[in-house]
Amino acid sequence: MPEPDVRLLVTRESRVTCDHALGVVALVASQDWVRIDAVEVLVQADPERRTITGCPNIGATVKPCTSTLAVETGYSGLVRVDGRPVVRSDLAGFTDGTPPGAVRYGVADPLNRFVRADA
Repeated sequence: MPEPDVRLLVTRESRVTCDHALGVVALVASQDWVRIDAVEVLVQADPERRTITGCPNIGATVKPCTSTLAVETGYSGLVRVDGRPVVRSDLAGFTDGTPPGAVRYGVADPLNRFVRADA
């Protein structure tokens, strides 16, 4: 994961995973006119309610991560696209995996190394 004080913008091709590292979030961009290297920048609500595939947290009484829940941190308070905050690399929220309220998702690799949004 990127350093917490460096808040790079997250794009549709960024690698977002659950805490189990192998569960990958299928990102979808809701806007297509602001891009980094021809890839859409994510904005508010884009990382929420997205499918997670490949989570290895499987067992008889264990539910793997299959979906992202609400974003808790990671929206810019300053930079917006069409009135909606952009998503930063300090993105974090919970998944629907078990135990409830314990498994998080976040940016493993923003794939963007240059464009940042502090605050």
